[in-house]
Order: sequence, then structure tokens, then C-alpha cells
Amino acid sequence: MKTEKVERRKICFTGLTVCCFSEILENRKHQEAVLLRKATFNLTVREMRKKSSSAGEAKPRVYLPTNSSEAQKSGPPKAESRKEKHDLKTEPWPSDRPQKVSSLDTGCLAAVFHYFYKLKSNMEDNDRFPKNLCREAVDLNSCRLTAAEAQETAVFLPFLSDLEELDVSWNDFVSGTLHSLTQQMHLVSNLKVLRLSSCRLTTEDLQILGDALEMIPELEELSLSWNSKVGGKLPQVLHTFQKGSKIRTLELMDCALTSQDGMFVGHLLPKLQSLEVFDLSINRNIGSSLDIIAQGLKGTSGLKVLRLHACGLTRESVRILDDAFASLDVLETLDLSCNKDLGGGFEDVPARLALLKQLEVLDLHQCSLTAEDVSSLTRIIPLLSNLQELDLSSNRKVGGSSANLLSRLRFIPALKSLLINSCSLETETFAALAEASVYLPALEMLNLSWNKCVGGRLELLLPTLELSRSLRVLRLSSCSLVTEDLVLLASVIQTGHLAKLQMLDLSYNDSICDAGWDVFCRSLCFLKNLTELDISLRPSSSRDCARWFRCLLCAVTQLPLITEIEMRRWVIPASQEEELECYIQDHRRDLHFEHGGLQWAAP
Repeated sequence: MKTEKVERRKICFTGLTVCCFSEILENRKHQEAVLLRKATFNLTVREMRKKSSSAGEAKPRVYLPTNSSEAQKSGPPKAESRKEKHDLKTEPWPSDRPQKVSSLDTGCLAAVFHYFYKLKSNMEDNDRFPKNLCREAVDLNSCRLTAAEAQETAVFLPFLSDLEELDVSWNDFVSGTLHSLTQQMHLVSNLKVLRLSSCRLTTEDLQILGDALEMIPELEELSLSWNSKVGGKLPQVLHTFQKGSKIRTLELMDCALTSQDGMFVGHLLPKLQSLEVFDLSINRNIGSSLDIIAQGLKGTSGLKVLRLHACGLTRESVRILDDAFASLDVLETLDLSCNKDLGGGFEDVPARLALLKQLEVLDLHQCSLTAEDVSSLTRIIPLLSNLQELDLSSNRKVGGSSANLLSRLRFIPALKSLLINSCSLETETFAALAEASVYLPALEMLNLSWNKCVGGRLELLLPTLELSRSLRVLRLSSCSLVTEDLVLLASVIQTGHLAKLQMLDLSYNDSICDAGWDVFCRSLCFLKNLTELDISLRPSSSRDCARWFRCLLCAVTQLPLITEIEMRRWVIPASQEEELECYIQDHRRDLHFEHGGLQWAAP
């Protein structure tokens, strides 16, 4: 009898990571490896960029973390300007686009491809190795590659015949040079994922791409987001998509789509029977053709994700979409956010939204919801028993009319994320939320920022904070917290109740005295999983933190995962600033520490 085990190996070459998966077949009798059956080629340049960007810099310098999250696209560090402008929703469009970095060293890309070509050739000469090496993914996202490097990429595509994923997003070099890649598309016919987001594609590029897509029948994911020239040209690009297409993900964010493009999309959708993810966000002109798009959506019974963020939807749009919801019974994510004319749309429509029993994410932030909308949603949302993420933030009229809705959240025990920041909550609605939150054992993220009524009443959340076993993100920015609130929070932390907390935002709460910050900093050492802390002051403020800064620094030494501390406009005395610099140099940690206009990072 034979058993299998999978061994993952990493080979580093000039800062680029290659992941090889070897499957070793073990025979109980002989106990020796006899075959290396499969290898995977995964090219990424992020480590090189990190090293090259830090070389030769002088202190103080900024360390930009490269956390890949929720997903798919990396983003730049948090921009303070967004917070200061009261933009309370951290959105993936377009401000969190991947940050452009310096290009690779001259000749580096060619050397890397040559290395892998040679590696493949050597392996194929050995009978022990199979012939299907160097497959899966080439990731050149956000590399600022040059036109010459684009040519090098194209030259080596024939040697990656089993390539399944190609990502050249966020590279301006693609503009006008796409033909060098598409000429080789017939040699990578197994390609399943093609990402060309923010490549400044020209009209000629789009025409060439439309023809090239016909040569990759196995394509399952296509991303053309943030290419404005797509607008008005979408039929030319997607004309090869016919009934039976295997496309599962189609992303067209911020492509300046026209109403005619919207009509084309509506007629195209019924042909895409495998479609699961459809994103039309930030195309403000498609609202006028929404009726045709909605008709097309009725033919996509397998759709799981629908994003219509900032699409110019109106009150009437809710009724049009409501007709389509009856056919989308497996929908898991619905994003209608940042459609400011949507307010009032939920008042008189049938409640087909409640039929989406598989819905896990509902995003209605910044939709100008009215009191009547909230009343209708009070009847609908508690019926969505699988709901895990609910975003009602930046709807200021919610504050005085949502007590019934918030109290009924107890009927959604699967809820993991509740964003209700900047909703002008009143004492009654906050009390209703606090009472219901006790019945949300899975809650991982709670954002109450910019609701002034929280200040002086944080004790209403005490049962939730003490019972929470899952809370990872707690945002209480600009909540008018007082010293007693912070002391209460410190007490909860010291008793070990918030052990899983990773991000804590207490910024813009200027009424807390130094004694409160001192008590709080002494409790920080108990948050062993904390990675981010924000205690910044308002832009108009400036205070000395000499009394408690040493306590903060002492606590940080006991937090093994902390990567970012923001305390803008707190002034650190020169002597303690030297301590901070010595600490960062001695510990050599990836710590981004921003204070009083200065930023320090580990070398």
C-alpha cells in the first residue's frame, strides 16, 4: 500500500521566490522517494522591491508594509487625509490601489526567466523528472516594468506552456505594447487567469486583446479594472465570449463604461453560465442601462458576488434589482455602496432581498438611507441568517431610526463584521446595539467611529467586550471617549478578554487625560496579537506624551506581532525619542512608528 505526502520547497534566486511542490511517493517496504512528479512556477518580485526600496535610505525613513489581505490586491499605507476628511470607510477603490514602486534592476527579469528556462531544460534531460514543469503563475503586479522587460516576458511565454495565471496589473509599460504578449497567447492556451488592471491600455491594445481572448478558451478570470479606454470599447474586447464560456470572474471597475457598454453587458450575461464574480463598480454611467443588466442577471443563476459600488444607482434602481434577486438564490456578496441617490429605494419595493438566504456580505454604506429605508431593512436583514458582514456606515439618518434594526441583529449569530461608523447614533440606538451585540459570538470587527454618543457610555459595551472570544478589530475613532472609558477598556484588556485583538483605533479622542493614557499603556502588554494601534490626535491638536510614552514603549517590547503604531501630533521629548530610535535599531523589527510628523522604521 502506498501513501503520499506533499513537501513544499522554496528556492530563492535574486530576491524572487520560486515555490516547488514535490510529491514523494513512499513505499512502506522500501521507504525511499522514487519520483518527483510535479513542480510549480510562481514568480513574484515583492521581496526584491522591498530590498531595493530600502537600500541607501537615510533615517528617518518610512517603512511601507506589504500586507496582502482580504485579498487579491495590495494597498498603500493608510492615508491620514482620508480620516481628516471624515471619509470613514476604508474602501478598495480607488485610494487603496497597489502602490507603484521602483522598477527591477536592468536585466534582472531576463536573468530570472533564463534561470527557469535552464532549470526546466536540465530537469527534462533527466528521466526522473516529468515534462510539465514551470507551470501555474507569473505575478508581475505593481513592478513598473519597462517596455524591454515586457518583451522579455513575451519571449519566455513559449517556455511556460502550462501557465495558468498571468498578472501584469499596475504596470504602465503595458500601454501600447500588449501585442508583444498577445502574439504568444496561442502558446499558453491553458491560461485561466489574466489580470491587466491599471495598465493604461490603449484603443489598439483593446482591439488586440479582443482577438487574443479567442485563443485562450480555458480562461476563467479576466480583470480589466482601472483602464479608462475600455469605456465604449467593451464589445470589441469581449465579443469572443459566447455561450459556454468558462469565465467565472469578470472585473470591470472604473473603466468609464458607457450606457451602451451596459446594454452590451446585459445581453452578454446570459451567455456566461459559469459566472460567479461580477464587478462593475465605479462606472457611473451604467445606471441608465440597469434594467437591461438586471434582465441579464436573471440568467446568471450561479452568481455569488455582485458589486455595483458607485454606479450611479437611483431610488428606482432598487426596484429593478429587486426583480433580479429572485433568480440569484446563491448570491453571497451584494455591494450597492456609495450610490448616494439610492436613498428611499427600499421604502416600497417587494422584499425579494430577503430571499437571498446564502447572502454573507451586504454593503450599503454611504447610500443616503432614509428612516423609511431603515424600517424596511428592519424586516429584511434579520431574515438573512447567513449574513456575516453588514456595512451601514456613513448613513447619517440611520442614527435616530435604527434602534429596532440594531436590536434585531441578535437573530444573525453568524455576523462577523458590523460597520456602523458615522451614522449619528443616538443614546437609544447605541444602547440597542450594545444589548444585541452580546448575542453575536462570532463578531470579529466592530466599527463605531465618529458616533459621539459612545463617549461616556462605553460601559454599555462591557458585557460584549467581556464575552467576546473572536473580536479582532475595534475602531472607536472620534467617539468623544473620556478618561473613564479608557480606564474601563484597560481593565477589560488586563483581565484577558480581548486576547485576539489585532487592530485597535482610539484616534481623535482628545478629551482623555494623561492619567488615562498611562493606565491604558500599562495594559497593552496583554494584547499579544496586536498588530496595529492608532492613538493619533486631531489635526488641530498637539500634546506632550512624556508622562506615559515610556510605558507605551515598554509595552511594545512585549508585543511580538506589532507592526504599526500611529500617534500623530503627540510630541515626544528628545531624550525619549532617542530611546525609541535605539529600541527600533536594537530589535530590528518591521515596525512603522509615526508620531509628531516623524516616521521611524526598523532598518
